[in-house]
Amino acid sequence: MEAHPPRTSLWNDPKARGIIFQALLVAVLSYLVFWIVRNTIGNLEKQNIASGFAFLDTTAGFGISQTLVSYSETSSYGRAILVGFFNTLLVAVVGIIAATILGFVIGIARLSNNWVISRLAYCYVEVIRNIPLLLQILFWYVAALRSLPSKREEPLSLFGLVDMNVFGLWGPKPIFGEGSSTAVIAFIAAIVITIFMRRWAHKRQDATGQQFPVGWTTLGLIVGLPLLALIVTGFPISFEWPVFVDTGPVFGRGFQLGVGLNIIPELVALTLALSIYTASFIAEIVRAGIQAISHGQTEASHALGLRHGPTLRLVIIPQALRVIIPPLTSQYLNLTKNSSLAVAIGYPDLVATGGTVLNQTGQAIEIIGIWMLVYLSLSLTTSGLMNWYNQRVALIER
Repeated sequence: MEAHPPRTSLWNDPKARGIIFQALLVAVLSYLVFWIVRNTIGNLEKQNIASGFAFLDTTAGFGISQTLVSYSETSSYGRAILVGFFNTLLVAVVGIIAATILGFVIGIARLSNNWVISRLAYCYVEVIRNIPLLLQILFWYVAALRSLPSKREEPLSLFGLVDMNVFGLWGPKPIFGEGSSTAVIAFIAAIVITIFMRRWAHKRQDATGQQFPVGWTTLGLIVGLPLLALIVTGFPISFEWPVFVDTGPVFGRGFQLGVGLNIIPELVALTLALSIYTASFIAEIVRAGIQAISHGQTEASHALGLRHGPTLRLVIIPQALRVIIPPLTSQYLNLTKNSSLAVAIGYPDLVATGGTVLNQTGQAIEIIGIWMLVYLSLSLTTSGLMNWYNQRVALIER
């Protein structure tokens, strides 16, 4: 007679028991979410507060100091929130680029053999990262930018190209005429050619050991192709310069509004503070990443005749990126989320414009939900791009 294995109860099976516990946890969490939503809807109905996103189509009725897309007081609340989103995106992109460049420079300077340079970089890191970001934003806005010449005084000039006063930076505004799209197409084509050229150069170097001047060629393509397109089309891009006028004792002196390019002081202060603050953390990440590479790599490079600069650029930094990128991603996310402090100085970012909409409509849950969704989307997009790049520079086992 064939023997059967002894039966075990469902509870004694670890796999089955794990499935039961997970199902119970999902059920409890689902009930909690249902209970919170039901009570929220009930409380809103008791207070006669309308729910939903229909208010986004209502006329906003307020102005915004900086708009990257068309907007007026007759635009909708949804349009106002969209303007705030683009303003937040502008600060995040510009801040990430500036903080990365400054952070890499300071991080490399920390390891310099020159005592003065390394000490200055050390003091920068220790001072900046230990002062709260909000105080730095207020410093640049109140102590620095608000101490510039007033509207009626002669502005400060930087190299004759940019003027500064309490209303921000004033510079030339590009006017794109007919045919200017050719230069844009040439710029995009230069980027595409650069990508394929870099891949070809790497394969060529792996096969023959010969280097190709990728940096100078890239600079020539990105600058040369659009410039050539502008020459062929007769320079369809012109510049409108700001006009400083004196309208007499009644209206006083000042820049003519609507003429030239004006960058509001709130944007300048916020971008400076975010970039300088985040760069102090990026500098430490870069320093740690470089020190994680064995010193034998440097000695081997010098033994082959490479100088310090090419050694750092071609040998050390490419290997250090595998250590640098994961914590660098966190700093990019922090910079994007820290931009919400812009409300302290009145910069019209997503939180500031959304807060105005919230005060006028009372749709607190919807506005906060939009805030959370937008910042979550920005963070996930940034993480996805950085993870993709991290995989590209990761070591591949052979």
